[in-house]
Amino acid sequence: MSDDDAEPEETRRLPTLENPPGGSPRSATGATATGAAGDGRHRFWSSRRVPAGLVALVLLAAAGLLLYDVAAVRAHRQAMAWRRWLADELATRHLDDTWVLAGAALAAAVGLWLIVLAVTPGLRRMLPMRPVAPDVRAGLDRPAAALILRDRAMEVAGVQSVRMTVGRHRAKARAVSHFRELDEVRADLDAALGAGLDQLGLAHRMRLTVHVRRPKKG
Repeated sequence: MSDDDAEPEETRRLPTLENPPGGSPRSATGATATGAAGDGRHRFWSSRRVPAGLVALVLLAAAGLLLYDVAAVRAHRQAMAWRRWLADELATRHLDDTWVLAGAALAAAVGLWLIVLAVTPGLRRMLPMRPVAPDVRAGLDRPAAALILRDRAMEVAGVQSVRMTVGRHRAKARAVSHFRELDEVRADLDAALGAGLDQLGLAHRMRLTVHVRRPKKG
């Protein structure tokens, strides 16, 4: 999925920042605020809980099984069948064997995936906002931004319906106009949505694309 892949709007509360008594600002639905200073232009980093948890569980299970088998051998018991089979395979198979190459490719793919997760921010649906306080970073999720812009577009005269999608760098509006000239409606939508984007307070200026058409004849 590319950075500019868009997500359709969905109905939810509009983003607001609230100040709880005796605490720092916190976010409501659709927005987030964290106590991290900066210019607000960088994306929020994902905690990657699911991949980290899966890797930890696999490593824990493998280490526990190996430790149990080593302890059993030390106690003069026979090693598990899987470890004897693995030792025989490693001793007899050549490096150019198909299964050896497949295992190496799988291990390389998993390692590359973990490296990509480690060096990329994630949280593609969260748009950084301009900082409003020295120690606060705020973000607005893309469906909430699309909902706000769609409401703005519906206020333009002649607009019957609007499908608004918001990516990381681009906002697209597909409007249906049932009266007025299409060029006039498009110009008004450009102005209204441009002002709406400015009022969102995003750290990056988005490119705006507007398409207007007549309703399909039934």
